[in-house]
Amino acid sequence: MPRIPLLTPEQMNADQLRVHDKIISGRRGQIQGPLRAALYNAELADRWQALGELLRYSTSLTPRQSELAILVTGRSCRSPFEWHAHRLEADKAGIEVAIIEAILAETRPTGLSPDDQLIYQFAIELNQQRSVSDATYAKALAAFGALVLVELTALIGYYTMVAMTLNAHEIPLAEGVQPAFALPQATMR
Repeated sequence: MPRIPLLTPEQMNADQLRVHDKIISGRRGQIQGPLRAALYNAELADRWQALGELLRYSTSLTPRQSELAILVTGRSCRSPFEWHAHRLEADKAGIEVAIIEAILAETRPTGLSPDDQLIYQFAIELNQQRSVSDATYAKALAAFGALVLVELTALIGYYTMVAMTLNAHEIPLAEGVQPAFALPQATMR
């Protein structure tokens, strides 16, 4: 169960409904995940969906590179919803099952191309260390250029926000879908 009520179109005000309709008539074709929570603030949801659409569909990254970085982020953030949604997208992008399973198991995948290895390493470091080592950054910059690194960093940051929203509000997976792992349990220190 989500921690907040997820609004139905009948419960939305005019601004929320406008954004809802904009999302479902766009490239996504549906509203799911964190946008269901973001709709509480129509302007937030509208800007969120626009940024997400840009980062998901209109960067210099290939779909394979994007989905590889998103899978690493979803797993690093321990977001079952994000993992499930992008596990399906990773299949479509041609990421091999062995690579997906290694990321799920939190082990370094074998058989990555040199470019995929750089995307993976950049995403792992940014998620785990909140920055990227000089060596990894220099290799990625030489391979991809500044534009791709800016887009890759934004993509990882965006999907971190997505994962945190999904986890904090416990946005559920579709009925009948079993999570690949449990939500993290927050503790006070």
